Formats: sequence, C-alpha cells, structure tokens
Amino acid sequence: MRFSLLLLLFWIGTTTQAQVDLDWENLSDGISFQELSLKETIPGFSKATFSEELTALEGKEVTLTGYFLVLDGNQSSYMLSKNPMASCFFCGNGGPETVVGLEFLKKPSFKMDELLSVKGILRLNDDNPNQYYYRIEEADGLIFE
Repeated sequence: MRFSLLLLLFWIGTTTQAQVDLDWENLSDGISFQELSLKETIPGFSKATFSEELTALEGKEVTLTGYFLVLDGNQSSYMLSKNPMASCFFCGNGGPETVVGLEFLKKPSFKMDELLSVKGILRLNDDNPNQYYYRIEEADGLIFE
C-alpha cells in the first residue's frame, strides 16, 4: 500500500506542468533578428527567430520579474521591462527583447516602475509589427519583495 502511494505521488509530480522561471538573459539569448528589405510587406520590421528552448515554451506558463510600465493614458496597455521607465529600450538601454507585453485577466492596480513577478502564458511573435516580440497572456502579477 505504501509503495503504491509513493508511486502515485511520484507520477503526479512528474506529469503536472510546472511554470518555468524565465529571466531577461533567456529572452535576450533566445532571439535573433533579420531586418526585412524595403521590398518586403512590412519594410523596416525586424523579423524574429526564436531559439528551440523558447519555441518549446510557447503556450506554457512562465514567470518573469521586471518593472511594470503603463503605456497609455487610459491605463489599458501594459508591459514588463528589464529596466525602469527612465532607462528602458526606447531610451537607448537595450532592445525590443528587453520588454514583454502584458495581457492581464483583470485590470491591474500596480504603479509605474513597480518591480513585479508576473506569471502567465508565454506567446512569441515573429511576424506582427504591431505586437511585442514577447507577450504574457492571462497575466497575474505580484509585487516583488
């Protein structure tokens, strides 16, 4: 009986999917860019190619810690950044791989530049210039302490 219970607990532990903890180095190392020519459909857009490791995480639950940024006056567009607002990618301190778009299940109440740990479903974008290269959907965040 005891052996059967241990076997059942081992099986449950190995078959459940745990979230994957990402860091900004995973995202920077896991992407490369190819500038499209002016003859392409979307001139000036850099097409992304993702590593096998990141591609395997597409659609999986991940966590990532970074700075919470609000991008519009309606407070409906959010991102997580490797750096606080004053030094994020559009200020010259990194590239588009240093930000992740966030799509929350419910409107968050976090403040600009709060350090958060965000959990959600990872989505990769290699062909839509109107979206982030990385997105976390069904996001839920906790203030990092």
